Amino acid sequence: MTDRRDFIKAAGIVAGAAMMPRFSFASVKGSDRIKVGLIGCGARGTAAATNMIQADQNIEIVALADLFEDKPALAEKRISDFCAANFPKEKGDIIKEGKVKKFFGWDCADQLLKEDVDVVIEATPPVFRTPHYAKIVEAGKHAFLEKPACVDAVQARKMLELSKKADEKGLSVVCGTQRRYHEAYQEIIKRIHDGAIGKITSARAYWNQASHTQHEPRKDAWSDMEWQLRNWIYFTWLSGDIIVEQHLHNLDVINWAMQAHPIKAYGMGGQAARFGKEFGHIYDHFCVEYEYPGGVRMTSMCRQTDNCSDQIGEAVVGTEGTSNCMNTITAKTPFRFSGKFRNPYEQEHVDLIESIRAGQPLNEAQQIAESNLGAIMGRESAYSGKIIDWDSAMESKMDLSPAKYEFGPLPVPPVAIPGTYKFE
Repeated sequence: MTDRRDFIKAAGIVAGAAMMPRFSFASVKGSDRIKVGLIGCGARGTAAATNMIQADQNIEIVALADLFEDKPALAEKRISDFCAANFPKEKGDIIKEGKVKKFFGWDCADQLLKEDVDVVIEATPPVFRTPHYAKIVEAGKHAFLEKPACVDAVQARKMLELSKKADEKGLSVVCGTQRRYHEAYQEIIKRIHDGAIGKITSARAYWNQASHTQHEPRKDAWSDMEWQLRNWIYFTWLSGDIIVEQHLHNLDVINWAMQAHPIKAYGMGGQAARFGKEFGHIYDHFCVEYEYPGGVRMTSMCRQTDNCSDQIGEAVVGTEGTSNCMNTITAKTPFRFSGKFRNPYEQEHVDLIESIRAGQPLNEAQQIAESNLGAIMGRESAYSGKIIDWDSAMESKMDLSPAKYEFGPLPVPPVAIPGTYKFE
């Protein structure tokens, strides 16, 4: 079997490494202990930190930051407990009791970036990811960004700019599209690129599952802003809606297989099962037809509804066979992946850390921005009822950010109604 790194290169994860400086601004040589800062101390951020520890115990958690005051201390305890249970001998070096800096408030990212950190895990609600990454690049730090990396067209364009700046500074950035680090996916996609199913003629992608259970009932003391932040998945300005926040995984796989991004999106969606103010204003289902270069069509579905037939995955159809992208090719020469593989949630951190130590940056910022913008195109087509093309999305002035980031009143926009909602 081809070496894992060959798969990674084939997937486009290594971006011009040979042209990069040997060591980046946040250089770590050899086996030096890597200093890690975490921005966003919720469940996913804490899990990403433990994934990184699982990947490499020669790191140190030096700083934790979150908007809410109670979150950094909770994250520190969870990480400490994880180390005690899994790496008791290394625990004292990974997370030093009483030494971890903790920051909170609207400027918590700025405070953390003043610390001596080599790599930053960014796992806040998605709307903050692009502006925080801009600060991370400016500070010359490597990064792990959870997905999605952006929620609107303005942020997507900014991420494309930041990708170039990260290249200039020799910085690694790995994103949370962990399918790209799953060896079965890597093997299958490589074979597709090598012609195992001929020329791709169509594709499909699904993330149909039960409804989210994440929900915090509103407390009297919470302002509109705080309530929305604590239930961020239900608000488009914070999450991008389910097609961006969740279905992005599948859309990214199709881009990977196609070696291209979509050029048009024609979608529909709405609320069919999830109503009430507690669920904000996002849709609970989307269906989008994407067009890729060469006239290839891809059917995309995502849904969060209880008691339905669930399906999560991707597939491509070629002139000489088909593939589910994950582990199987059905063709004249069939193939099924049967090898062992490391948890991709850990493998993405393995590759990030190895790239930092070797001074050979991985830069996924452009890749995630293009997949994100495709998801945004699908959302905006469904919201508006109009066909959205790539150029229109790239030129869009859409900016979902609130006028002010402060606790206080923040009206919830109405549910988007096709034919009335305007894409700008």
